[in-house]
Amino acid sequence: MSVPVIHESEAEGLDLPGRNLRWLVNADLLGSKHLSMCVITVEPGQTVRPAHSHPNGEEVIYIVTGSGRVLVNGEVSAVRAGSAVLFPQGQIHMLQNSGDVQMKVACFFAPATDLDNYKFFEGVEFPS
Repeated sequence: MSVPVIHESEAEGLDLPGRNLRWLVNADLLGSKHLSMCVITVEPGQTVRPAHSHPNGEEVIYIVTGSGRVLVNGEVSAVRAGSAVLFPQGQIHMLQNSGDVQMKVACFFAPATDLDNYKFFEGVEFPS
């Protein structure tokens, strides 16, 4: 049995509104049973859309590079490289790159999830 390792350059990129997403950990890629993980990149001025929640689990994001802000259940907070944010189960959230460099974010989900388990909220925006 080989060690379950993947490099992000080997993962398929998905261009989604406001971000590029690469799944790195899930049942199909590394055989994970209890969690999943992806890396997203968000260009300056872009917002991950639409606002969404995870009805069946939690998400933690870790900002690898860049800076911006998060919206969680109507509250806005600044984030920068080194910040970790918990998106509690069922809470509506968004991420925005308000900086001038690409934002790279590691996203961890427990239990494991995929895009089919997101609940979307098209009308939610960051406050002005």
